[in-house]
Amino acid sequence: MNLLRAASTISLLTLASRITGLARETMAAGLFGATAMMDAYLVAFRIPNLLRRLFAEGAFSQAFVPLLAATKAAEGEAATRRLIDAVATVLLWALVATSVVGVVAAPVLVWLLGSGLPGPAFDASVTMTRFMFPYIACMSMVALSAGILNTWRRFVVPAATPVLLNLSVIATGWALAGPLERAGYPGIYAMAFGVMLGGVLQLLVQWPALRAADAMPRMRLSLAGFRESRANPGVGRVIRGMGPALLGVGVSQLSLMINTQISSHLAEGATSWLNYADRLMEFPIGLLGVALAAVLTPQLSAAQASGASERYSRLLDWGLRMVMLLALPCAVALIVFAEPLTAVLYHRKAFRPEDVVHTAQAVMGWGVGLMGLIAVKVLAPGFYARQDTGTPAKIAIAVLVLTQLFNLVFVPWIGVAGLALSIGLGALVNAGWLLWGLRKLGGYRPEPGWAGFGLRVVLGCVAMGLLQWQLATRLDWIALGAREIQRGAVMAGCLSASAAVYFAVLLLVGLRPRALGRPS
Repeated sequence: MNLLRAASTISLLTLASRITGLARETMAAGLFGATAMMDAYLVAFRIPNLLRRLFAEGAFSQAFVPLLAATKAAEGEAATRRLIDAVATVLLWALVATSVVGVVAAPVLVWLLGSGLPGPAFDASVTMTRFMFPYIACMSMVALSAGILNTWRRFVVPAATPVLLNLSVIATGWALAGPLERAGYPGIYAMAFGVMLGGVLQLLVQWPALRAADAMPRMRLSLAGFRESRANPGVGRVIRGMGPALLGVGVSQLSLMINTQISSHLAEGATSWLNYADRLMEFPIGLLGVALAAVLTPQLSAAQASGASERYSRLLDWGLRMVMLLALPCAVALIVFAEPLTAVLYHRKAFRPEDVVHTAQAVMGWGVGLMGLIAVKVLAPGFYARQDTGTPAKIAIAVLVLTQLFNLVFVPWIGVAGLALSIGLGALVNAGWLLWGLRKLGGYRPEPGWAGFGLRVVLGCVAMGLLQWQLATRLDWIALGAREIQRGAVMAGCLSASAAVYFAVLLLVGLRPRALGRPS
């Protein structure tokens, strides 16, 4: 199997998701700018989104996907289908209970994340939280479906469905913001409507793919069915696996909660600046980290379950080389080219030049830690494939403490940018620690040629970075906003030239990226 081809397929689909996600944020910046009401929406959306990352893409997927892959490889189809049905039933019951609690406890949840919001914005955030909270139920079931489909090596639907959320928010934002404001309601409520619509649509498109794979979960709605499903040994293993995984993922999400709370007290719009910067950082993470994790997690689990230790190590080595090859130039671009990227994407209508400056500074902070943020998505599955969720959790706890120490240093000095920089530095420590742990266990043994490979990539990044620095400093990207089409065309040319320079240097120094597509 050519893993580069599989990862490229996911990356292309994720590219569509990230492009529409940037379009969504561009629309939000133009309509609402960096205001208290935009901060209110971001706090409200972050609550179910945090739980989604905890219970859906986070702890649940980390515990469920390796077990599913191992069961399919070792015990056959019948045992695998029993596991799917039991896990789906228990998950559904848990999600209903969680949604009810979340709607009732919305004021407390908003206070925990955004106590610095002014009164009207705080009230609006509570309303939007209550409306969007069931989104976590939709997305957790989507995560279940994605885990099944990825294990069956059907990557297309899971990678493509996030586009529906972005398109839904864009459509409702443009269509409903004005009418809501004319009716006396905050226009930002349109964004909340779009989130729920997108969650429902993402769930609905999973079912045909699951039926085609003959892997449709059969959920039991009776109390007796729940008890019987809960007694399945696989459910117990998922729950036990979720414990340390929940701790590990929860630590990173706790860090994000702390940052949201801090930003709500820094300045009006600070939460928005951090969010807009986060979207730029999520673009390469989605293209590289998510794709690599989706491809590698079941492959690593199958290799570990079958005792193929050499293949397990080569898979990790391939993943880390792809991180070096593709994430490092992205990190350089976020650091060197932050203000042009921010200006082109967001600077229009309600988004002011000073918002560009603050957001670009946060983008640079994310850029410092981008390599770590993406490498963790390759290294952590190495532990999950070994049914070890405890080690990444312990490392994450230590990194959380370190991140808050960084915050004490950087936030008073550089404000919102310090929040992004602290998480980025913590991610670098996290990735380095995970790498050391895998090597200590003997699970990962680097293949020959890393020194030459790394030197070639660095030379390409230096050449590209010098070009981008010249382009960033010699052009007035704010003033170019008076001619939107011209500014967009100039940006497209700059990015194309940057990519051409980077890959040209790689070819000149003898690196052939295509050779990386065939880990044996």
